[in-house]
Amino acid sequence: MIEYVRNVRLWFAPQEVRQEGGTPDYRFSLANERTFLAWLRTALALIGGGFAVDQFLPDLRWGWRVGLALALLAAGVLCSLRAVNHWVRCERAMRRGEDLPVSRFPAVLSLVVAVVAVAMVVVVLVGWEG
Repeated sequence: MIEYVRNVRLWFAPQEVRQEGGTPDYRFSLANERTFLAWLRTALALIGGGFAVDQFLPDLRWGWRVGLALALLAAGVLCSLRAVNHWVRCERAMRRGEDLPVSRFPAVLSLVVAVVAVAMVVVVLVGWEG
């Protein structure tokens, strides 16, 4: 937990990361940044999908519509927070010469997206009004 709090502080003061270890090859730092941006694009797509479900499916039952929209919005929020945390953790590990951190988050995010997709398939097969 203390490590997580330290990482959150580094989200807003990335220059402090430079105080740890040595400077890695810039290609690795830039690749880490590209990965961060890919996570943000994923988060934006999930958030956009949540709004789309809520706004463009008015005939869908309220519970289904809100449930699917909230699941996508929550996944987008978690994905965006995870992106910056992963960026900091990887940058610190590279500077320290450590192995890159592992995470279960990609698997969890994939399962959430799969569950929402299956729910949407059910909605399509059953029909909007159920």
